[in-house]
Amino acid sequence: MSFPRYPAYKPSGVVWLGEVPEHWQEKPLKTITSINDEVLPESLSPDHEIEYVDIGSVSLANGIEKTEAMPFGDAPSRARRIPRDGDVLVSTVRTYLKAIAPVVNPPSNLVASTGFAVVRPRHGLEPGFLKYALQEEHFIQQVISRSTGVSYPAINASDVAKISLNLPGSSEQLAIATFLDHETTKIDALIAEQQRLIELLQEKRQAVISHAVTKGMNPHAPMKDSGVEWLGEVPEHWSTTALKRIVSVSGRIGFRGYTTEDLVPEGEGALVLGGANLTSEGRLDLSKQTFISWHKYEESPEIKVSINDLVIGQRGTCGKVVMIDHDIGPATINPSLVLLRRPTVDSEFLCYWLMGDLVQSIFESFLNATAVPMLSQQQIGNVRVIYPPLDEQRAIVSFVTAETAGLDTLTAEAKCAIALLQERRSALISAGVTGLIDVRCFVDVKGAAS
Repeated sequence: MSFPRYPAYKPSGVVWLGEVPEHWQEKPLKTITSINDEVLPESLSPDHEIEYVDIGSVSLANGIEKTEAMPFGDAPSRARRIPRDGDVLVSTVRTYLKAIAPVVNPPSNLVASTGFAVVRPRHGLEPGFLKYALQEEHFIQQVISRSTGVSYPAINASDVAKISLNLPGSSEQLAIATFLDHETTKIDALIAEQQRLIELLQEKRQAVISHAVTKGMNPHAPMKDSGVEWLGEVPEHWSTTALKRIVSVSGRIGFRGYTTEDLVPEGEGALVLGGANLTSEGRLDLSKQTFISWHKYEESPEIKVSINDLVIGQRGTCGKVVMIDHDIGPATINPSLVLLRRPTVDSEFLCYWLMGDLVQSIFESFLNATAVPMLSQQQIGNVRVIYPPLDEQRAIVSFVTAETAGLDTLTAEAKCAIALLQERRSALISAGVTGLIDVRCFVDVKGAAS
């Protein structure tokens, strides 16, 4: 669908924005909204239950993803902002995360972190238009560019209020918001379909791996009791042992840890692998890279990463495992990972085994037993591994690799489709709220998009 432009434009006076419709007006947020109107009183009963939302629970793509119920007396000191229906939460800390979300039909006890600016539209500003205007990429970049600080960039709410929007009259704002609601709902439905497809592909992939590494390739092989209740029987000739018997298990602990002062630019130290580098497919993702000084790298030789090593998530990405299948240069791990070195079984087979349902369910049971989700090196090392002779391990690896290759291709295609749809969504919002397109002809007088 192609969209018309407005009949006449004028310079916006803003370099990044360019021209805007001739009849639109530039207004600072402070003249059309109020910010942080309501806060919880300190006299509130400690037993009063609140639904708390913090920065980590909000994303640009999904809005408010979750809230946490808790008594006010147990809530963090930053649980103070009161948002209402039609408000927009704008993160003022770690602004690069783009944690911006509209507040839609919230529970009466919803409380937001003081890390948010709660932006509330005044008379003459349609909440629907504000919702999209503050999620628009140019506004987000204004917030980021005005933030100060390197490791923890932040912006004052008063500086957010100085950012200007160009906007039409309220009836036209309503038309734009109605149109964008209609179009983004369709795009969101397509994204949801692709996400469900990815989930089904991942379930299929997991089933292929789990069956191959627990039952083998020969359906007629004599079987024996595995000793694991839900796993049932495994091939009779397979061996079993603790993981620590076939690999060395090492992590970054104690004085060999590091601080941000030990991080250096690329080329001046060794690569540091963390949870962000692990994928659910068992492969490294090096799109995000951090480097550590050579001094810290040499300080812990037992966690230098080599080809055929495995790394497994200990915190955050608990249980996610990746095999180092190519030379990545001098590298080590951060405290969120554990390194499995010098395996006496095939590294790829071991990676697939650890990715299987049996081990993942064991890891989940460990996590459910602790207040803070974390796997200890001891728990990881004590995991049982059931494995065939080496030639059979390699045959299983070849089978699984071939079977999952097609699934991985389909998954990559679905992820690409989601990225394109998200780009389309973002571009449509930007075009609508900055006046690049005139959508009034697509919305009837009752506010319904055609």
